[in-house]
Amino acid sequence: MVFSSLIFIFVFLPLVLLVYYISPREMRNLVFFIASLIFYAWGEPVYILIMLFSTVFDYLNGLLIDKYRENSHITKLVLINSIVINLGILCFFKYYGFIVNNINSLFDINIKVIKLPLPLGISFYTFQTLSYTIDVYLDKVKPQKNIISFGTYVTMFPQLVAGPIVRYSDVAWEIDNRIESSKLFGEGAELFIIGLSKKVVLANNIGILWNTIKAIPTSELSILSTWLGIIAFTFQIYFDFSGYSDMAIGLGKMFGFKLMKNFDYPYISKSVTEFWRRWHISLGSWFREYVYIPLGGNREGRTKQYRNLFIVWFLTGLWHGANWNFILWGLYYCIFLIIEKTFLQKWLKDKPIFISHIYTLLVIIVGWVLFEFEDISKGLIFIKIMFGFGSNPLYDSRTIYYLYTNAILLALLGICSTPFVGKAIKKLKGRFKIGEYVVIPIILAVLLFICTAYLVDESYNPFLYFRF
Repeated sequence: MVFSSLIFIFVFLPLVLLVYYISPREMRNLVFFIASLIFYAWGEPVYILIMLFSTVFDYLNGLLIDKYRENSHITKLVLINSIVINLGILCFFKYYGFIVNNINSLFDINIKVIKLPLPLGISFYTFQTLSYTIDVYLDKVKPQKNIISFGTYVTMFPQLVAGPIVRYSDVAWEIDNRIESSKLFGEGAELFIIGLSKKVVLANNIGILWNTIKAIPTSELSILSTWLGIIAFTFQIYFDFSGYSDMAIGLGKMFGFKLMKNFDYPYISKSVTEFWRRWHISLGSWFREYVYIPLGGNREGRTKQYRNLFIVWFLTGLWHGANWNFILWGLYYCIFLIIEKTFLQKWLKDKPIFISHIYTLLVIIVGWVLFEFEDISKGLIFIKIMFGFGSNPLYDSRTIYYLYTNAILLALLGICSTPFVGKAIKKLKGRFKIGEYVVIPIILAVLLFICTAYLVDESYNPFLYFRF
């Protein structure tokens, strides 16, 4: 089940909200926990056992660490056990085939690979349970004594599928003490509809253009068509993922949780460093907190800082998928981050802002080619065509047709990638009460109607981050 589906919007969510709000406050975590398990089991009921195992396993690890707090040997053993088991499960389901295929290639052998479906959200909830055990070990949070409350944290369906990655410390108080309100519910509903619109109206429609261009043989592509295609994907992945994150945060508010913002208009960035402060914020903060800083961060000289950056970005790429193109994508960003830290950011400071912005967008757009093409050789050929290395024409009749038929959509995507719309809505709410209580609700109702109309057809409604 996905948020951008009619069964979720008009059946599952209303029923869960109804049962949740008519239940006594002391029962709401149980209702939420059961609803999350049903949501997770909808498509793959067998894999619910893995999630339940992770929940019980790390719940017990937290209690053991607290019980033997004075014995550093036992607590360290519990922590290591948690890390090994959690990462072991993740590696088995996500990287087993990748590892075996590489062993086969390296040693010229033929170990049979069993194809395993990737459990929904495993990359996200594994990082969440890991962060809980680590934080309990470091005495940053108190262990949760109620297993239903802990299960509510691990299985939280609003952010289960694609984040944001929620650390226990962020919601520890809200798990048992959250206060639902009509104001918070209204904010959540508004954010959910905005996120749904980003996903269904913007991401899905521009994704059709990218799929069309991607399917054309490279020998038949024009230079401008490659740029148009990858710009379409650049918009698609942003509005797809940020839309889903907005829906998750909105749903969280509807149930009394205030989840962290995961995107902050990343395409207005003026450096790669700034881009990664604005893109998938929860993942970046997780790697910074649990990998980069424990390795020493930037405290032990440039050489070790660069080593730490290499490890973090290798793992960031690998986290996104079991393929070398994702690792290459991660290391690609590592190189630009090191270059910026060494000299480029200082150089860009004295230059006009548009130079910094163009440089950043170029890096991002080329990076998405590496990310999207699992066949690295095809991705490199695509990049060569983009920059005119070949006999491909500058443009052709198809390029003109794609530009003509998608011009309005591209302009809308460009505007919505900036804070302009958000600021306009905020100004409308602040200046006119009729804006907040009449105009905005009407706009949201229209958006929900349009999204519903698209979903009735549902001929193209992918979610790119399901594979991660």
